[in-house]
Amino acid sequence: MGSVCFHLAFPVHDLEEAKRFYVDGLGCTLGRQSSHAVLLRFKDHQIVAQLTTEPLTRQKGIYPRHFGLIFTNEEEWKEVVERARTHGLKFYQHPRRRFPGTRLEHQTFFLEDPSHNLLEFKHYTHDTAIFGEHDVSVIGDENESR
Repeated sequence: MGSVCFHLAFPVHDLEEAKRFYVDGLGCTLGRQSSHAVLLRFKDHQIVAQLTTEPLTRQKGIYPRHFGLIFTNEEEWKEVVERARTHGLKFYQHPRRRFPGTRLEHQTFFLEDPSHNLLEFKHYTHDTAIFGEHDVSVIGDENESR
């Protein structure tokens, strides 16, 4: 693991379902567990599924909330696509290419976990699109719900 890793806590309504999705399905490494949370290694980042009794409803589109990974290696991105298919994970949006022919071109897909959290996995054709391309004002799709 590098000198910095990202941490994200997110709500779930069932810890066992969360473990099946994230560990068995996505291949996260299971960390500490309690009666109210499960710590997971999501590649080299720490995510924590926090049990909640609040209603967790589906979003109407990919905005305003989702999280995920950006792959700098296209083959690793494809491996996650195949793992999701093999393990029967729920695709919210199937793999597709966004902004083809532009500097922002990338492949992406979204999964929906059992608690309706959306996860995006993408690979940019041009690495500069990850943090650069400042002369372009496009962020996301205009036609998606917000």
